Amino acid sequence: MVAENEMTLIELCAHKGMRMTDQRRVIADVIQAAEDHPDVEELYRRAVEIDPKISISTVYRTVKLFEDAGIIERHDFRDGRSRYEPVSEEHHDHLIDLRTGNVIEFRSEEIERIQEEVARKLGFKLIDHRLELYGVPLSDDKEA
Repeated sequence: MVAENEMTLIELCAHKGMRMTDQRRVIADVIQAAEDHPDVEELYRRAVEIDPKISISTVYRTVKLFEDAGIIERHDFRDGRSRYEPVSEEHHDHLIDLRTGNVIEFRSEEIERIQEEVARKLGFKLIDHRLELYGVPLSDDKEA
């Protein structure tokens, strides 16, 4: 049996009992293939390149369905748009370039340890967290 974290989005949808239409398959494939964190409008633009009959409302509904099922994760990176990525078993954090909007994924064992330590010192067991760092490239600082 394949572990959930090794399944494609389409396989996860089937595993969770979702009816998979051709359009949902296209949208799942687009999300799976994304190397960035696209918003609904970008997902729509990519999906209609594959199937011109897909509507923006279908993309919105499908994204909501996938999010509610815990298959994709929504992020709000202060740019006024919700952006999406597949849920990953491997935790990572995000650094957002405020100039370009680019999102850099990273993992730091030191940060993870500090967060656990802070929660424990405050009398909590850390269950989940999100860390989003916002910045500009150091080269921009030199110009100021």
